[in-house]
Amino acid sequence: MQAWQVHELGEPGEVMRLADVERPTPGEGQVLLRVRAADINFPDALMCRGQYQVRPPLPFTPGVEICGETEDGRRVIANPALPHGGFAEYALADAAALLPAPDTLDDAEAAALHIGYQTAWFALHRRARLEAGETLLVHAAAGGVGSAAVQLGKAAGATVIGVAGGADKAAVARDLGCDVVIDRREQDVVAAVKEATGGRGADVIFDPVGGDAYTQSARTVAFEGRIVIVGFTSGTIPSPGLNHALIKNYAILGLHWGLYNTRNPELVRHCHEQLTGLAAKGAIKPLVSERVPLAGAADAVQRVADGVTTGRVTVLPSLENGAAA
Repeated sequence: MQAWQVHELGEPGEVMRLADVERPTPGEGQVLLRVRAADINFPDALMCRGQYQVRPPLPFTPGVEICGETEDGRRVIANPALPHGGFAEYALADAAALLPAPDTLDDAEAAALHIGYQTAWFALHRRARLEAGETLLVHAAAGGVGSAAVQLGKAAGATVIGVAGGADKAAVARDLGCDVVIDRREQDVVAAVKEATGGRGADVIFDPVGGDAYTQSARTVAFEGRIVIVGFTSGTIPSPGLNHALIKNYAILGLHWGLYNTRNPELVRHCHEQLTGLAAKGAIKPLVSERVPLAGAADAVQRVADGVTTGRVTVLPSLENGAAA
């Protein structure tokens, strides 16, 4: 089969190599899946750089989220068992962790429903306890996980303020349903949030960016608000001033979704049921901005790493001749 492999660490576009390799053999408790679609996530780039908390042995195949097909023909969503990741024609996954792919979503959309939407759901509902009528501020609102948070916030009855970088991304955030869109390149984010909320600030802030975005979060969070830290796509991990959290009465919450797979897998299944129900009603629909063939995976991962994409970019091994579906 064909699979992308990383033999040395570095930028995805430089270290990912497409190769002919042996089809992986399932171990105990594993299944072999034909990859129908593999979603690209920022952790794929971090793994290529050796900067992710999970460091598979070299060589490894990136791709942490797929829609695959079992040998008996079932369409499922899975996190591939590394080092045999999803940017390949076949991947391995733990049989106990397979989730049914919703019939209302195509392969690319189904692949994109998993990590980003689970992360956003756990952040908003499990950690921040978002309530209808509250104001939700989403950084990187046009991105993969940010777009999921926007849709889930709207589905929960929140007023959603989306922050995006540039006119094109701002337009995407607006199309996703944000009530207010702030272009961080053209506007003062803090002033714009205060104006939109009458000076009160946001009740819940979803931050997958870190760096300057966290500084803005601390300045715009409301009394008894909650800032949920999801990641650091800016590359800068902030050091919060705990005295500031004390005097403003707000909470700083961490969200590492992967821990629920080992600590409380039943809650992951419950979340998937909630997401499937929302997708069936049309309340959420993953934003797949690009569908690329397997041969285009390295370039696509690099573009995700560089922050120039919107929504999700998905690899479809069945695509031929570089054509997009």
